[in-house]
This record gives sequence, structure tokens and C-alpha cells, in this order.
Amino acid sequence: MTESKNQGLSASLRGLDPAWFGLVMATGIVGIAAGAQGFPFVPTFLAWVNVLSYAILWLAYLARLVAFPRALFGDLSQHTRAMGFFTIAAGSGVLGSQILEVGSYRTAATVLWFVALASWAVIVYAVPIALVAQREGKPRLWRGIQGNWLLWSVGTASVSVLGTQVAPFFGAAAGQIVTLSLLFWLLGVVFYLWVIVLIVQRLFFYDLSPGELSPTYWIDMGAVAIATLGGTTLLGVRATSPLVERIEPFVAGLTLLSWATASWWIPWLFVVFFWRHVVVRQPAWFEPGWWSAVFPLGMYSAATAALSRAIELPAVLDGVASVFAWIALAAWVATFVNMLVTWWRRPLTSGT
Repeated sequence: MTESKNQGLSASLRGLDPAWFGLVMATGIVGIAAGAQGFPFVPTFLAWVNVLSYAILWLAYLARLVAFPRALFGDLSQHTRAMGFFTIAAGSGVLGSQILEVGSYRTAATVLWFVALASWAVIVYAVPIALVAQREGKPRLWRGIQGNWLLWSVGTASVSVLGTQVAPFFGAAAGQIVTLSLLFWLLGVVFYLWVIVLIVQRLFFYDLSPGELSPTYWIDMGAVAIATLGGTTLLGVRATSPLVERIEPFVAGLTLLSWATASWWIPWLFVVFFWRHVVVRQPAWFEPGWWSAVFPLGMYSAATAALSRAIELPAVLDGVASVFAWIALAAWVATFVNMLVTWWRRPLTSGT
């Protein structure tokens, strides 16, 4: 029995999904959204859960690197898994923002920004190089491109958001950090434009089974929601950077465009979710990609609340942010319970 368990754990570690830091992303942004709406207890509870999750995941990833380095590096050239590595940068950035909101832990948040920046710098070149260098077995576009490719954009934007937030801690260099965050924000928007064209092409021009419409497609909305948050965060410190102040109308316009795009995606995504799981009854067993569906809901709430403070918009947006905070919290609880139930009913396998 013990040997069987050890084999299961070994297989699980070997096949550990690179996107598992999506748990940290989802938990962090739901906590931030709950805090923005004044929910009692929830922000602090989720912050502690997230710190623990972050530590456990780093231990798991490092153990995989030591025990199964070929499997880990092999994921860099897997089109359906490689972009999941960007959850490391995104999760680090979101956790940094979360602990700033909960307890103003400046040093920890700054360290997490450096972790996000360093991991992004490695992943943003390692993944494209590995995918381009792959000589055999490259999938067709409709097989290789998925919603998780937009983690490329999300990871970049998360570095921007946390960078803007920790910039004041750098004293005289604060303006340079804000300018750097502006560049990351713009780069994240560019990555979104590159990828979303391919995703829309796949959705509109190729036959897809219900199983192929995975929860990661929610990142279609989440990527522009975090771009909205990034833009509003920059607008909040525009006086710190002469460059941001000079192009303030452009930043405000692009931020509003990002929020409008995120809003457009939401009904479509709910319709697909209903069709996939209610109409055709596609099983909803947990997979790490489900956290990629929770994250956009929380991010939309946080971004909408921030946008209503940064730009003069109808007061109804505050109500929208509150509703989505509740939806995101419910989705987090449902996903967490689904994760535990799935692990109990379906023991750890190489697919985890």
C-alpha cells in the first residue's frame, strides 16, 4: 500500500502541471477583490492560505526540478503546457499585491516583485526559444493554441502592477520603477494582441469538442482585466513619472478599452460554460486550469473597483465590482471543494 502511494506521488511530481501557481493567482486576487468590497475576515484568511500555498508549490516545483529535471524542462517545448510557467511570475506578483493590501508588508512585497521580475525574465525567453527550436511534433494551430497562452500577457502585467505598487519604497528611484512598470504594462497589452488573434481564429474557424473548450479560455477576459488594473494603478501614481504624466490620456484610453473588452467577453464565457457543463454535460472534474477561470472573475471585480476610482464613470460600476467579488468568492470555494473531492475520488496521477 505504501509502495503504491509512493509511486502515485512520484508520478504526480513527474507530471506536475506548470500552471499550478494559478492557485496563488486566483486566491490572491479574490482576496484583493474581497478587501476592496470590505468583506470581513475573508481577505486575511485568503492571504494566509495563499502564503502557505505559495510555499508548498515552490517546494513541489523545486522537488520536481531535482527529481525529474527532464520532465520539467520538457514542458518548455509542450505547446499546451509551456505557457503555464508564467503563473510563477503572475502568482508572485499577485501575492505581493495581496500582502500589501492585507498588512502593508513592504519588504515581503518588494522581494516578491523581484521574484516575479526574475522569473518573468527567464520564462519570457525560455518558453519561446524552446517552442521555436522544437523540430518535430509541433501541433497544428487548433491543437496547440489555448486560453492558457494568454498567461504570457497576464504574467507580464502582474510584474507591472506590483512594480507600480512597490515603487514608492525605492525612494529617489521611484520614478524609474514606475516608468519600467509602464513598459511592462504596454508589453503585456502587445502580448495579448498577438495571442488573442490566434485564439479567435481557433474558436471561429475550427471544429472544437466540448472537452477542448477548457476553463483556461476565461483568461481571454482575465488578461484584459489585469491590463485594466495595471492602467489604473499607473494613473494613481502618474505624478511620480514624468513619462506617465505626459501620456496620461493615452494610458486612460487604453485602460478603458481594456475594461470594455473584458466586459464584452463575460457573457460569451458564461454561455460557453453553460453549454459545456449543463447542455452537453461535460464532466467538471478538477484540473489546475479551473483556477484560471476563478482568477478572471476576481480580477474583473478588482479592476472595475479600481477603474471607478481612477476615472469618472457611472456609480453603477461599484455595484458591478461588488457582484463580481461575490461571484469570484463563490467560484473560489467551489473550485477548492472540487479540488479536494477530485483528489479523494481520483487518486493522484501523472495528470495533476
